[in-house]
Amino acid sequence: MSDLILFWHRRDLRISDNVGLAVARQQTQKVVGVFCLDPNILERDDVAPARVTYMIGCLESLQQRYAEVGSELLILFNEPTTAIPKLAESLNAKAVFWNWDVEPYAKERDRTILAALKEKGIATQNFWDQLLHSPEEIRSGSGQPYTIYTPFWKNWISKAKSTPAPALQNAIRLTDTEKEAARQAGVVELPTASYLGFIWNNNLVISPGEAAAQAKLATFCDRTIDQYQEQRNFPAVDGTSQLSAALKFGAIGIRTVWDAIATLYQNSPESAQASIQTWQQELAWREFYQHAIYNFPDLAKGAYREAFKDFPWNDNSEHFQAWCEGKTGYPIVDAAMRQMNTIGWMHNRCRMIVASFLTKDLLLNWQLGEKYFMQKLIDGDLSANNGGWQWSASSGMDPKPVRIFNPASQAQKFDLDGSYIRHWLPELSSVDTKLLITGNITPLERASLGYPAPIVDHNQQQREFKQRYQQQKL
Repeated sequence: MSDLILFWHRRDLRISDNVGLAVARQQTQKVVGVFCLDPNILERDDVAPARVTYMIGCLESLQQRYAEVGSELLILFNEPTTAIPKLAESLNAKAVFWNWDVEPYAKERDRTILAALKEKGIATQNFWDQLLHSPEEIRSGSGQPYTIYTPFWKNWISKAKSTPAPALQNAIRLTDTEKEAARQAGVVELPTASYLGFIWNNNLVISPGEAAAQAKLATFCDRTIDQYQEQRNFPAVDGTSQLSAALKFGAIGIRTVWDAIATLYQNSPESAQASIQTWQQELAWREFYQHAIYNFPDLAKGAYREAFKDFPWNDNSEHFQAWCEGKTGYPIVDAAMRQMNTIGWMHNRCRMIVASFLTKDLLLNWQLGEKYFMQKLIDGDLSANNGGWQWSASSGMDPKPVRIFNPASQAQKFDLDGSYIRHWLPELSSVDTKLLITGNITPLERASLGYPAPIVDHNQQQREFKQRYQQQKL
């Protein structure tokens, strides 16, 4: 058996601040990376072209990073439960290391691969890397997982955070003989996103790769985070980190992120510390939802609250299509949907607005929206997307479940001059600002501008939702 350790990358597409990779390098200099393009994921009907394009870009960057330190990243395109053990056996690897994931499919896949490697006599080691605290670490006084955010946050923030793991350095690549064995075991060249069937012709909101993610973090810390609390709710303002895709694919380590903002917090005036802590709370929300999907995997299949497991949602494909296309007649809703359809990303405030509209105004099942988001978003992530949709739909872990957003009120608060709406709905650029943000555009003007009339009445629909909700609780 050789000294080779294969490190299996999944949601950790970087060589810096990677817990499992750092431990592998401590044990041997001969560390080689592998990534498996999983048909079970790529062939789903909820995979976004922007997300695959970003992932392939991150893998290209990761291959370059491995080359810089003397090693390499191998690519497989096959069923991972057979491809990973086959490669490890062909290379006579002494071990396969990887970092855990929280999602139900990943957990089942990992159990199968652990058993296959054990049968072949190949050692394994596994680590928590994508979270600051593992799901087992944050528990209530009775040892149960949290289902409400606030007590979760208080526990989570009270615990010491790990420092970034050391970057991979001075590793050794495969010999020519091993490379041939790897090829025979199924190693391929990294394909393009278009080869995989995913076409994305627009720019990405964040450039792929480790260096780009670190640069994005630096820019956010230098220019934006001290105003985050004030600016984060205004979609026309560049007031958020836009690191969600990098965190989803692990192009940047969560300890690197935390270390940067913790240092900034210590060195900032009190006026800026409130904004920094607000962003820290957003990172805690990310972990809350990941812990939730880990501890309650059935969330991926349906509602958390019993009253919503058979809720009488409407069945109106025309309304759903209008929502998808940004043609509901509600400007702030339509602007947000067109933003996502165009650039593969949507501002978080707008995600809440359109989710509330789908569920509370159109009375359509939140799972339709959950799936559509995954089909479009560069940062589409099961735990965050599911958690956000269940929060908006009133079906999830929320002590105040019935929350309804008024599209006009939201626009008046967070798009005061209508600049966000005008950017994404250029056909409305000439409309008076007050009429634009309230949605009180006359039928005649809507017709002349080619903009649809409202497909539902907000006040009537929210009353209907509340009535159905009360009936479900009886």
